[in-house]
Parts: sequence; C-alpha cells; structure tokens
Amino acid sequence: QVQLVESGGGLVQAGDSLKVSCAASGRTFSYYDMGWFRQAPGKEREFVSAITWSGGRAQYADSVKGRFTISRDNAANMMYLQMNDLKPEDTAVYFCAAAPPRSRLSGLYAPQRNAREYDYWGQGTQVTVSS
Repeated sequence: QVQLVESGGGLVQAGDSLKVSCAASGRTFSYYDMGWFRQAPGKEREFVSAITWSGGRAQYADSVKGRFTISRDNAANMMYLQMNDLKPEDTAVYFCAAAPPRSRLSGLYAPQRNAREYDYWGQGTQVTVSS
C-alpha cells in the first residue's frame, strides 16, 4: 500500500505561480505511475497530469498544457506539480494518485488519464485562484 499526502496549496491571484507536492510512503514509490487530478465544487474529478514511474514520459490535460509541469524525485519519494499563469478556473482541490505501471521494461509509454486506473489517493490540497 502507498500513502500519499499533498501539500503546497493556497490562495493566489490570477497569473501567479504555485507548486504543489505529493509525499509518498509505504510501498516503493518508484514502482508506480503517478498522476494529479483536481475537483472543483459541483464538478467531477478531472485529470490534470500524469508521469510514468521512471519520469520518462508525462501527459497533460489540454487546459493546463504549457502552464503546468509535472515532475518526480524517486529518491525522495516526492512528486510535484509546478503551476504557472494560474487562472480562476484552476481553482479546485488537487489530488495526487498512484497507479500500477503498464510496463516495467520502459517508462516511455503514455501514463494513465483515467482515474479508475489509480489505486491510491491522497486527501487533496486546496488551490484557490482569485481574479
């Protein structure tokens, strides 16, 4: 089992930057593909970004592409989401999640966008962007 704890959320203004973190403990962090999802009030949870176990490939939702950057540090059991040029529509609770890898031979495949593929979830961190 993997325990995930998000941190770094807060209240910022439109155009600002923020970096949220996900700390993992338990089973080997480097085994898992990792993802960020978000959920705004009254809306369904949506995919934001994901990265393979090796960090070899990442994916982004169209709404954040070019503004957000996902990264991971397997030695430190950490994952990050650097968010630049934040917009009010980015306001949501941000969750990190862990999914079993599609392949351990290579981390160059596209990581999962579907939340149902992720087995472990954190409690979330609130990001609020004021206009």
